[in-house]
Amino acid sequence: MAKAGVSIAGYVFDPLDPRAPSSEVWEQMTPAERERVVAMLPAQVPAELSPPEGDLHRRAKETTVDALENYFRRAGRKVYISSKLGVYYPGESRFAPDVLAVLDVEPHERSSWVVSTEHKGLDFVLEIHVSGDFSKDHEKNVERYARLGIGEYFLFDRGRGSLYGYRLPPSGRRAYERIVPQLGRYTSSVLGLDLALIQGKLRFIAGDATLPQTAELLERLGVMLDEVMSHKDDLERQLAEERAGREAERLAKDEERAAKEAAQAARESAEAKLAEALALIEKLQRS
Repeated sequence: MAKAGVSIAGYVFDPLDPRAPSSEVWEQMTPAERERVVAMLPAQVPAELSPPEGDLHRRAKETTVDALENYFRRAGRKVYISSKLGVYYPGESRFAPDVLAVLDVEPHERSSWVVSTEHKGLDFVLEIHVSGDFSKDHEKNVERYARLGIGEYFLFDRGRGSLYGYRLPPSGRRAYERIVPQLGRYTSSVLGLDLALIQGKLRFIAGDATLPQTAELLERLGVMLDEVMSHKDDLERQLAEERAGREAERLAKDEERAAKEAAQAARESAEAKLAEALALIEKLQRS
């Protein structure tokens, strides 16, 4: 990490409060100076920005990222999804949302999101509150994310079983408006999906279909595989029975053919003996 007091083109790096340069300072920097500044910004997220909140918090994040990444990958859309990634807006203290989404950018792996280098801010943020500072998610983030121009902010208060949605108005005013749910579903205009709480869990919905998670897909695949194996066993039994039937039919035909051949041989032998006897009688008569 860069030492405190390092100055580049008027930008001073503070390791205790690392920030990206202001837009004005950034514009005055050369490409090489910008690269040096970005290299200084720490990728690690400190504990105070990402306090551990247990498995309820972790699983909610993981399943959300998993469902969204799978959905947009299958849809062929360039949407970057991440979790607890250090985000640097010009001149702002860094923050690390539980889940973030940015539209129309390459979804490759990143160690941080620096708005000045990406040329784009966040489009969607989801925070998951389980415990800790209530005002941070319910009040401070509502004001801050709106001020930064983040199009939508959703808050899943898992401890209270509540979901809240906020969206910037079309007027461009940097103050959120509450999203009013319809039949329990909150529409995300940014993602083109609905959010809802189903059996106490946050789920994303496309049309009438709930986005599946990898665990659910694997479970479905397992059921399908069991069905295929069951059908395979039935087919193998059927084929075995057919083979046995064909073998029995072949043996019966072989036995029938052998009996006919034996009968034919017996007739030919009898006819030969009869001819021999007649010839002997005729010879005796001439004698």
